[in-house]
Amino acid sequence: MNAPTNISAQTQNRKADHIRICLEEDVQSHQITNGLERYRFTHSCLPELNHDDIDISTAFLGKHLGAPLLISSMTGGTEQAAILNQRLAQVAQHYKIAMGVGSQRVAVEKPQVADTFAVRKYAPDVLLFANLGAVQLNYKYGLDECLRVVDILEADALILHINPLQECIQPKGDTNFRGLIDKISTLCFKLPVPVIAKEVGNGISAAIANKLIAAGVAAIDVAGAGGTSWAKVESERAENPLQRRLGKTFADWGLPTAECITTIRAIAPDVPLIASGGLRHGLDVAAAIALGADIAGLAMPFLQAAAISETAVAELAEVLIAEITTVLFCTGNATLYQLKHSGSLQRIE
Repeated sequence: MNAPTNISAQTQNRKADHIRICLEEDVQSHQITNGLERYRFTHSCLPELNHDDIDISTAFLGKHLGAPLLISSMTGGTEQAAILNQRLAQVAQHYKIAMGVGSQRVAVEKPQVADTFAVRKYAPDVLLFANLGAVQLNYKYGLDECLRVVDILEADALILHINPLQECIQPKGDTNFRGLIDKISTLCFKLPVPVIAKEVGNGISAAIANKLIAAGVAAIDVAGAGGTSWAKVESERAENPLQRRLGKTFADWGLPTAECITTIRAIAPDVPLIASGGLRHGLDVAAAIALGADIAGLAMPFLQAAAISETAVAELAEVLIAEITTVLFCTGNATLYQLKHSGSLQRIE
């Protein structure tokens, strides 16, 4: 499929705008939180553990991870994005953590920018996620385009991101979401890699998660509210007062991350589950896992670090790993499995 040049240029400019706005503007949710502040770990002053014996490794979609961390989907398609993705991928490889890239629609429309996503050469052993908007399945995208973005990344899975609010506010957004569940189902059974359904910061409810799982989705990334507000991001890009107003009105719309985790896990005890949305440190990661997530994704902290240097990204990874390990030590749990089943995390309200 060959998209008109003006469309690919618009998509590329949007990617550049997104990076700039996320780094320079206040686009965080303020009225709604990730919900994790409602929980507290029970401290164990006598953990009966050797700190050196704590193991925070895990597996996700059949691949080993050194820590339960995902560098969440952020960027690609521009020269700056290529640098950011290289830094992120090299750190992901060093620490054996998962990584997703931003929407690869621009690489379908403009194949010459595909290399900005192609990070497998920097991360040969890492769990890598390709990424396309689910709504594009209603705009002439199909199996071929999905295979193309998976091939660009040599990806282990494909994220289909679901973003109705963002598309409502985005200039010339794609807002035909009719019949998508059937198209997602068809894709799940034809694509040779697993499909992950992901929101972009407004959360996935248990009811929708149930439909997605029934459709064949292999994993859910809740991407709940409480972190970066894409309504705010698009408000900053608005081309008219209506879009600007919409973005501000819906800046704090969505389901808190903690609520998404607990409600989905209650109806789907075995589905691989990624917690993301407003997670800012390893204590958040540990809490999300104790609530039932398998791994946890962070975007903004990694983006900010990648904008500085690869060293800054590595330092962030080191801190996150140390924070997660400290939670396990101070709750008397040697592994993530033990943490999940220990009852160490209590609701405080």
